[in-house]
Amino acid sequence: MAEIIQEEKEGGKKKAKKHAPHIDMTPMVDLMCLLITFFMLTTAFSKSKVMEIILPEKIQNPEDQTAPRIAASRTMNLILGPDNRVFYYAGNVKPEQFNDLPMLIETDYSAEGVRKLLLDRNRSLARRIAEFNDQVISGKIPISQDSARSTVSLMKRNDDTGPIVLIKAYKAANYGNFVDILDEMNICGIARYTFMKIAWYEEKMVETAVASAPAPTASTN
Repeated sequence: MAEIIQEEKEGGKKKAKKHAPHIDMTPMVDLMCLLITFFMLTTAFSKSKVMEIILPEKIQNPEDQTAPRIAASRTMNLILGPDNRVFYYAGNVKPEQFNDLPMLIETDYSAEGVRKLLLDRNRSLARRIAEFNDQVISGKIPISQDSARSTVSLMKRNDDTGPIVLIKAYKAANYGNFVDILDEMNICGIARYTFMKIAWYEEKMVETAVASAPAPTASTN
């Protein structure tokens, strides 16, 4: 707003003198920063963020509904248990083996737990992927990021040595464990894994394992 200053003149009359208006631009600067932040956030949120999952190949012959054979030597069963616990066993179990079920082995979600277990089983593929990524980063293989990701996906698809991980959840497992185990699949470069419904005899195996080794209680200091 223009500043008006009253000045006295001879004869007792006053004359108003106007100065150039002064506008405070500080609020406009704050508004500009807010708008820039808003557009940066909306741009970041609009970008698609997906997790790569290896899906089964499409059935070429719809009449052939034969289930794919899974090698028992490569099969690893991961069972998400209660209280953030995770168990595993190797191979396959048939319902008629109910009286002779294998013992579940307990691990955890740490780097020395389920991650080390998966990396040991997936050592060959993980080494090939690591060597390829090192060559891409060093520039020995001039390739774009999209092409590099496609190559890694092809390496996973063609792998016939790594583990086939069957992930199952006990009725008391929580959603956070699903996210944790998916992260481990991605970190370890597991090519073939899937979520399956837990069998009734596997629930018995979990209950037996929990009963024999209860979850440690948190200590209060």
